[in-house]
Amino acid sequence: MTGKRLVKKKGAKPASTPVPGGDPGVVQLPPDCRISAQNALKAELVAVLDAGAIAVLDGSQVERVDTAALQMLVIFQRELEARGASVSWRGANSVLNEAAGLLGLAQILKLPADGLA
Repeated sequence: MTGKRLVKKKGAKPASTPVPGGDPGVVQLPPDCRISAQNALKAELVAVLDAGAIAVLDGSQVERVDTAALQMLVIFQRELEARGASVSWRGANSVLNEAAGLLGLAQILKLPADGLA
């Protein structure tokens, strides 16, 4: 991440596709959503931004999450809003909800109640 925006380096290609299972614009947050997974997650989020796809985040499989991942999701959401779009959630489990709640980010991220979307 560079500054307060998700920035794509010129010529850089995403490490993975943001459409697992062929579902456009859906990003499945990894079970281990900590700093070690940030490069792959960032690449997926940038690809969704670049494609102009409807952004849907699925946080139902998150087992571990850190502040860095939540900060990146806030930046992603702000970038979408700057482009006139917004994030929808397919699911967010208790791990994600509790971590975001502790940091005061649950409302900012517009997380659904545990397991709901």
